[in-house]
Amino acid sequence: MEALRDVDPAQIGAHALLARLGAGGMGQVYLARSPGGRLVAVKVIRDEITGHPEALARFRREAETVRAVRSAYTANLIDASLAAAPYWLATEYVAGPTLGRAVAERGGLPADTCRRLFAALAEGLASVHAYGVTHRDLKPQNVVLGAQGPQLIDFGIARGVGETALTQDGQAPGTPGYSAPEVLLGAEAGAAADVFALGATLAYAATGRPPFGTGVATTVSYRSVHEPVDVVGVEPGLAGLIEACVAKDPAVRPSLREVIERCGVRDALIDDPVYLGLGALGEAVPVHEMRTQGPGSVPGYTPTQVAAGRGRMPRTGVWVAVGVALAVVGAVAVWKLPLGGRGDQQGRSPAAQSPAGQSPDGQVPAVRTPAAGEGGPGASASKPPAGPPTYIRQTEPNFDDYDPIHRTCTRIGAGDGMADFQTSVPRTMDDPQLRSGRVRIAFRVKNAVPDAPPYYVAVVVKPQHEVDENGRSTAVTDNRQLGFVAKAQDLYEGDEVEWKSLTYPDDFSMRLNGKTVKAPPLSQDPGGWTVVFRHAVSDTEHTTLVCDGFDSGPQKG
Repeated sequence: MEALRDVDPAQIGAHALLARLGAGGMGQVYLARSPGGRLVAVKVIRDEITGHPEALARFRREAETVRAVRSAYTANLIDASLAAAPYWLATEYVAGPTLGRAVAERGGLPADTCRRLFAALAEGLASVHAYGVTHRDLKPQNVVLGAQGPQLIDFGIARGVGETALTQDGQAPGTPGYSAPEVLLGAEAGAAADVFALGATLAYAATGRPPFGTGVATTVSYRSVHEPVDVVGVEPGLAGLIEACVAKDPAVRPSLREVIERCGVRDALIDDPVYLGLGALGEAVPVHEMRTQGPGSVPGYTPTQVAAGRGRMPRTGVWVAVGVALAVVGAVAVWKLPLGGRGDQQGRSPAAQSPAGQSPDGQVPAVRTPAAGEGGPGASASKPPAGPPTYIRQTEPNFDDYDPIHRTCTRIGAGDGMADFQTSVPRTMDDPQLRSGRVRIAFRVKNAVPDAPPYYVAVVVKPQHEVDENGRSTAVTDNRQLGFVAKAQDLYEGDEVEWKSLTYPDDFSMRLNGKTVKAPPLSQDPGGWTVVFRHAVSDTEHTTLVCDGFDSGPQKG
């Protein structure tokens, strides 16, 4: 997601623009807000190709395809302008990273997660095929990892039964490495071609590598036709299913129903902790960054008049500040938190909640969420807030746990709300901080929130092994101690958009059996360390908002 540029209009049709989502061969895609407040993705065809009959036909085909296909795995069409320039269409906005971006940042996914994703995408393709439509350009960049499951996007070259094929510059439709051999050799792209693309997409998800290598388009296409797919290191059963889907002969590829059956999925994809973790890579919506001017002479564009909010930074200033912060503090994640209040149960998003108040791994939550009247909005006059916390204390087992291989936590996410909470944690031993043994951990709220009530955040750092009263690591690897804690800070104190930072081990300690235990050096317990940001109502009432972590180096062997 990028800030709007001076050349961008303030409004397209009735939709006020918020940010740039991306660009492609056909045009620019914007994040926008409808008159009623709904977030939409608006795709606008580029001016320089509006006179190209084939480009216009493709664009109109995409609009008609999205209009016709009503599936849980596709974004619905909201609005469109197809009669005269500027040509655009608006669909539901699906928050979340693309599969391509998620794998590029996190690496290949575990086999179980891949099977769940495989089955979900196969079901999505089957629902599209039921409308007589083949996607014809399935690839990791056209899969959005939404909170309720994956979404298929970009139907620019999709084709219905009986329609003629549209290509660009005489090339075969699709993307090299994901286009089926028969399509590359000039045959029609049928349902089996989508199965091939599905297999290639999952090969990328499982390995983190392009399924048929890299290079110029002709080289990659040649490998797709003549060479096997890259599934080196993939669990054998999953590798076999991928290889079946990318068989050179379309007649021997499995049907989508067979793919789903072979995945053997018994639980929901959105309950998969790795999938949940990928959602953290999504970008926060710039809710305060609509601008008041844009090119007024462009036909079909209507300038938006938006009152300036009190205490808000100018659009350019906000994005520049974020860019500077990224350069200063390293890897930054953005989470949604409630405005001056509490998150939902366990501080997770509604999609991440589990039945009966359990965490995703089925364990009892480490600490309870304060009830109404214990601080925050709606506090009862009969029971005043517990007061500002100092150092939070352990009351129950802490089940937050960071997996350094997949870079995910067993508990992750934050409650819905209006404030954008940003955190900064180094990732791997390649980071100079980790090599030095002193780790800077920072957090802030992205946009200024005037007159917000106090919201205390405590940072916890937990090693893999439990420690004794002398701070030495024990043999207990299933660490359920709270961890080493830094003093809680008010998120909204002072200039809240400034980073509040702490340094491990200097600012951290643990209270254990009546003794204060100083935080040990990272070298004492090489491997994955868990970093938890907790909303603290008092020293004994605190709940997990965000779980993250880092890898301090090779584990002792």
